[in-house]
Amino acid sequence: VELVESGGRSVQAGESARLSCTVSGIFSTDYAVGWFRHAPAKGREGVACITKRDGNIHYRDSVKGRFFLFSDNAKNIVYLQMDNVQPEDTAVYYCAVDNRPFYMATLMGRSPDEGNDMDYWGKGTLIVVSS
Repeated sequence: VELVESGGRSVQAGESARLSCTVSGIFSTDYAVGWFRHAPAKGREGVACITKRDGNIHYRDSVKGRFFLFSDNAKNIVYLQMDNVQPEDTAVYYCAVDNRPFYMATLMGRSPDEGNDMDYWGKGTLIVVSS
């Protein structure tokens, strides 16, 4: 399984950014794809994920209404649309895949650094938000 993220850049507070995660090499139908972020001096936390079997999308409370996850199943790309970004959104954003979809979904509400045991990780892409 290979995950390749793109879309990281510097943005001003209040602007939008879109991250992409291209997933390849997975043949299961029961897994989850998620976005996690690691901010300076903070643990890595789950931001949003989609459980592929049922298509349900889960968000961390702090990004609800601002971040939107959607996927292009034909191209195996999962996007994270980030609207009204704030300086506290500055982080390296990672794409992850896990064969425990319910577990990944629960991580969206857990403390940072829970869930570092995802099956597969991308290399990350940096978003810097300036005020």
